[in-house]
Amino acid sequence: MAVTSEEAKKLTFRKYQDGESEPSDWSEYIFKASWSHKCPTYIHRTPPCQGSCPSGEDIRGWLAIVRGMEKPAEGMDWQEYAFRRSTDANPFPSVMGRVCPAPCQDGCNRNQVEDFVGINSVEQFIGDTALEKGYKFDKPAQESGKKVAIIGGGPAGLAAAYQLRRKGHACTIFDDHAELGGMMRFGIPGYRTPRDMLDGEIGRIIDMGVETRLNCRVGKDVTVEQLEKDYDAVLWALGCKAGRGLPAPGWENTPNCISGVDFLAAFNEKRLQVVTGNVVVVGGGDTSIDVASVARRLGHITEIHDNDRPENVVMGYTAHDVASTVVRQGATVTLTSLFPVENMTAAEHEVEDAKREGVDIQGSVMPVEVMKNADGRATGLKMAKCTMDGNIPKPVEGTEYVIEADLIVSAIGQMGDMTGVEAFDNGRGFIDADPNYQVKGKPGHFVAGDIVRPHLLTTAIGQASIAADTIDTYFKGQEMGKRPKVDVHHFDLLNKLREAHLEPEAYNHEQVRGTSEEKFAVHNYEDRSFAEIIPADELFLGHFEYTPRLKRGEIHISSEEVLGNFQERLQGLETAQAQEEAKRCMSCGMCFECDNCVVFCPQDAVFRVNKKEATTGRYVATDYSRCIGCHVCADVCPTGYIDMGMGE
Repeated sequence: MAVTSEEAKKLTFRKYQDGESEPSDWSEYIFKASWSHKCPTYIHRTPPCQGSCPSGEDIRGWLAIVRGMEKPAEGMDWQEYAFRRSTDANPFPSVMGRVCPAPCQDGCNRNQVEDFVGINSVEQFIGDTALEKGYKFDKPAQESGKKVAIIGGGPAGLAAAYQLRRKGHACTIFDDHAELGGMMRFGIPGYRTPRDMLDGEIGRIIDMGVETRLNCRVGKDVTVEQLEKDYDAVLWALGCKAGRGLPAPGWENTPNCISGVDFLAAFNEKRLQVVTGNVVVVGGGDTSIDVASVARRLGHITEIHDNDRPENVVMGYTAHDVASTVVRQGATVTLTSLFPVENMTAAEHEVEDAKREGVDIQGSVMPVEVMKNADGRATGLKMAKCTMDGNIPKPVEGTEYVIEADLIVSAIGQMGDMTGVEAFDNGRGFIDADPNYQVKGKPGHFVAGDIVRPHLLTTAIGQASIAADTIDTYFKGQEMGKRPKVDVHHFDLLNKLREAHLEPEAYNHEQVRGTSEEKFAVHNYEDRSFAEIIPADELFLGHFEYTPRLKRGEIHISSEEVLGNFQERLQGLETAQAQEEAKRCMSCGMCFECDNCVVFCPQDAVFRVNKKEATTGRYVATDYSRCIGCHVCADVCPTGYIDMGMGE
């Protein structure tokens, strides 16, 4: 948990307490029984931010570039270098920097000092800067001759197209909308994902040579058999566009009871322009927050024609422009959650913004029954306080009450629309995948995104990256093999050495004496990043001073100002702010060139690598003729990069 109180500033990480006068047994501490023969080894591990990132971004890497520690190749500015590193895993830094709930920040080891690094804010800076400067993705140097049909133009489909084009494979995206973007466009309001930025990030991918077939539904406009004939592989990235209704009596076939995904799609497609007075949203995740926030901005009208009712607009009817002919007022919005408000899955700042804007949020309550009038329309939602038995809510007897409602929105889950492709339906509205994201029992078919299991946008992007690797392996006729234990994008020392023209010499496989002098290897370096995530207790936290997080500016909109207000709330960091926030990164599991090991070594055994031979990840080395195995270098290493492992 983050340490955010004033007491955090008083952390000293002292070895001794006040009043102590006797030193501990230094021989026991230094030599640790039989370990006295061990000397330092430089071990590269994965930081928890990357391990917590569903898309597997090399977060530590691009933070190191922003902070100025890792330098770009000649002829490239650091902003572009950070963009290239960031988009190795995720081609949408501008969008994700705004909307991702940032599990990476929850995992950040800096939480043990005072507060997490603002990873999202730096990512937004990288993405916005890339758009401002017009950075593009490179087209593949060589075409493979293979063709992939991608069904769905949302985050999974677009990310897969990006990764597959980088490998030289031709891609065609099929989507039944007039525009690409999926949930990024039709499920998230524009004040959270500005459309110019979304269009810019999608455009970069299409410019790599990705073909598109829009307003085209597979299973209706084109058959699966035709795809199998025309393409070498098919990737299913359908997303989940069908919402789940409330499991409460009275929900079924009630016209003013609709799903959250349908509500947001209608709003983002500009079909929905008004809502009626009392809106009840049942959920608690990001989708429910978005529904509630949109409803507050739309307002409601006092007179309405049946064809213009929100539920009818959402379900496919054409909305008339009634906003100019009727009186508009702010809607009254109530959001309910099975879980306590503090345990809702939505991002904390989104919850706080919703409250500020006038949304009444009620936690630990469950829907019991939809109340209807004689015309069969919902007039209210009967609720009850509840307790949770695992994931099953149990109503508390005698706590029932009714919330008046003109519109009830269920944002409790979603599934895929499998119409026309029923053969791929696992019976629950999803497609089953193996660990490599192959469709089970369907050779040549692959799958990624919410149609596997609805989750975060970044999860869909991470799955797409793995699916692209699998397709590439499939094309090469190779065995799929087992994915790494820590399956994320990692810093690659060999690539860094190549970039700096320091690639090791070819090994002639002859026995040599004194291998530390040879140039065919990087000595005493081990990459365990594919197997290990480094925890906070392996760092020297005392090295890090209390440094408050630099937060993005945010436009706070009151309940009196919210009607008709669709401006973006988050204000990105300036260049100097992004650099300062990046400097708070502790570079867990990798050297950040602090010189502690050099300064504190009592034998002068640890030394800086000659500047002409040094790169990121290869900053210090050890003269083992001087090393006595005292462990001091490992003890003062802030990042846990040094292990006393030499000699094992």
